[in-house]
Amino acid sequence: MAERSPSSTTILRRSVFTFLQNYQFFTTTAAFLAFPFAASLLLLRSSFLISASAAASSSSFRRLIHARIHSLFLAAGFPPSSILQAKISQTICVSVLAIPSTLSSFLFSKAAVILALEDQERPKNPPFFSFVKIYGPLVHTQICNSLLALCVNATCFSFMFIAFTLADGLGLSYYFPGFTLFLSAIGGLVFSIAIACTFIICNLTLIITGVNKNNGGFIEAVKKASSCVMMVRGRTATVLSLAMIINAALAAVEALFQYRIVMRAYHREDEETIWNFPAGVALEGMLIAYLYALVHVLDTIVGYFYLQICQDGSLPSQLPIQYIFKNCWRRIAIL
Repeated sequence: MAERSPSSTTILRRSVFTFLQNYQFFTTTAAFLAFPFAASLLLLRSSFLISASAAASSSSFRRLIHARIHSLFLAAGFPPSSILQAKISQTICVSVLAIPSTLSSFLFSKAAVILALEDQERPKNPPFFSFVKIYGPLVHTQICNSLLALCVNATCFSFMFIAFTLADGLGLSYYFPGFTLFLSAIGGLVFSIAIACTFIICNLTLIITGVNKNNGGFIEAVKKASSCVMMVRGRTATVLSLAMIINAALAAVEALFQYRIVMRAYHREDEETIWNFPAGVALEGMLIAYLYALVHVLDTIVGYFYLQICQDGSLPSQLPIQYIFKNCWRRIAIL
């Protein structure tokens, strides 16, 4: 069937329509489940940003990671870059410290959204049993996704190490002074594309796990990731534009948090009470974290409808939305 594939605008419009039609569920249960993850992520990134600006108050864990990365860069022959090293150390620290909230709050919210969108097809399953049945495989898949992301990072780092070693061995950096900078730019571009595709695949893998309710072992996660790669390959422009829109929304909310909350903390004169905000500022920070959680909920909805396109070839013309959330508040009480 030569049916025209819906564009990213159509998918996003359908996702926003579903979100607004059922905002009672998505803005309460799903958003509040994702709130601890969103708040912890914003606070962790902000705390490391402040500690990076004030070396004296920098945490020992972050300084240890930064020193290890600096030694690794020197051993691999990479050109020293304080900005890149600081960004990598911040990413590693935040990823490690956010593991508890990722495995709990983030996956709870994803399971709740997927359960709500899939309830029309399995209305006879008890809600709590369905929730637990989804959450278990999601935990296994998330762990496998972390291993996959680690492997991609290690692979990119290895290729960059080989490229810089060959450049030094052939004397290209001596004959062409700007070759090292050019190679660094190319390596950074390839690394960014690889990481972006990895995050897209991991997100789709989680949604596939929740929809199919598979056993979530490592082999199953690899199969799901491979199927996601095939899906992305056919609709690269669509999935990349969707990811760009969601990431832009997340970045905008994070920038708002940095501007409204972090900058106030950074410019406080009393450094010992740097996080002692007035009640109004604390409430504003909670509101921004709530907006961050809402974007994550919308991200799951967008991924769900994108998978429907990959499986069915087009979006359903009409979903029984009223039936999906017919017993919404009863599910809230049970969960």
